[in-house]
Amino acid sequence: SSGINAECPLRPGSKAETGGGDGVEVIKNEPLVGHEQFGDCQYTKKIYHLEHKVPRWVRAFAPAGSLHLYEEAWNAYPYCKTVLTNPGYMKDKFTLSITTWHKPGRGSIENVHDLPAEKLAQRKVVKIDIANDEVRPADYKPEFDPTKYSHERGPLSDKWQEQCEPVMTCYKLVECEFIWRFLQTRVEDYIMIAERRLFTNFHRQVFCTHYQWKDMTMADIRALEDATAEELKDQRTNRGLQGTTDNK
Repeated sequence: SSGINAECPLRPGSKAETGGGDGVEVIKNEPLVGHEQFGDCQYTKKIYHLEHKVPRWVRAFAPAGSLHLYEEAWNAYPYCKTVLTNPGYMKDKFTLSITTWHKPGRGSIENVHDLPAEKLAQRKVVKIDIANDEVRPADYKPEFDPTKYSHERGPLSDKWQEQCEPVMTCYKLVECEFIWRFLQTRVEDYIMIAERRLFTNFHRQVFCTHYQWKDMTMADIRALEDATAEELKDQRTNRGLQGTTDNK
C-alpha cells in the first residue's frame, strides 16, 4: 500500500489548489517501463498556473506567461523525482528539483541522498511535524488536522513521532536555482519557505484522507487520476480561487 500512499493523496491536494484560472493542469500521466534513470515508474507532466499564488511583489515584475511552471515527475516508489521549470520565460535560468526517498525509521539517516561533501556543507535540514507545527490560519482546515483525525492511526499526539508504529520517514531534497540579477536570493528564499508550507499542508491532507484510499488497488488509482484530470480542468475554468494564495 505504500506505493499507493505516494500517489492517491495528490488528488485532494490538487483539487484544493485549483480554481479561478489558477491551479493544476494535467498534460500526461502514463507508465514508463525500463526508464534509463528511474526504471519502471509512473510519469506525469503538469502545468501549474500560479498567477494568484505568489506575492504581489512577484506579480509586479512577472511578465505574461512567466507564472506558469511545468512539472515533470517520475514516481518509482520508494524513490521519486520531480523537476519544475519555466520554459516559456526563464528557460534554463530557473530549475526547482525535489528528490524524495521514503525510508523506514524515524528520520535518523544522515545523508540519505548521498550528497557530496560540498553540497552536504550547504544543506539545511528542516523537520516537519504535521501534527504540531503551526499552520497559517488561511491554511487550516479541521478535516485535515491530524490531532483531530478519528479514523485508523489517529489522532496524533504531541509525541507521535516517537510512539507511532509502523513508522516511515519521507526525506525530500529541495534544490533551487533562480538566476535573475538583484532578485535571485530573495526569490530562492521565498521558494524554500513556500515549499515548507506546501509540504506541511499536503502531508496533513495525506494523513487525514488515509481512510479514503488505503484499500485501493493501483487500477483504482489510475481510474481516479483520469477522473481527477477532468475535474481539475473544469474547476480551473469554472470555479473561483481557492487553496494557497499569497497577497503580501
